[in-house]
Amino acid sequence: MKTNRKVYVTAFCGIAIAVNIVLGIVTSALGIPLYLDTLGTVLVAALVGPLPGAVVGALTNIITGLMYSVTDIPFCLVSIAVALIVGFTVKKFKFTLPVAIILGLVLSVVCPVIGTPIGIFVYGGLNGSFSDVLVMGLVQSGQSIFAASFLRNIASNLIDKVGTLVIAWAIVKWLPMSIMQNFKKEK
Repeated sequence: MKTNRKVYVTAFCGIAIAVNIVLGIVTSALGIPLYLDTLGTVLVAALVGPLPGAVVGALTNIITGLMYSVTDIPFCLVSIAVALIVGFTVKKFKFTLPVAIILGLVLSVVCPVIGTPIGIFVYGGLNGSFSDVLVMGLVQSGQSIFAASFLRNIASNLIDKVGTLVIAWAIVKWLPMSIMQNFKKEK
């Protein structure tokens, strides 16, 4: 049974990486503020644990970085933080809707704290989206590039991270017990 769990978890992690990449591409192409590119990471962290979730998050960014732009690879630090925070929180508390919402709110701040300096270093604080107008307006009004980029990132992460966590909670809640059993560790 131990081998079956390893195979199941490994396959689930691979699927989660694919989900992250596909949702990131689709939501980016559609231009919606709900990126969902950490949904697979959140699901693995919640169901399997923080460390497998961190591996999924890191590999997602490394693979997309190699596919599109290596400058995206440093953002794996954000994905790792998402996995660790979700994984350790879900280990301590049951993954309920209020916990999902609170995690989304926490990540709405934590992710920009980590990602904004990376974005400034790599892209100068701009990300090529319409929200750059807001960033430049804030900079011209006297805000630093960090403050302007950070505020923009909190706004977009508020929608994305709360949405991602609520969707992940709903998926976990409605997963059949036969699937959930595959994630339980043997004693």
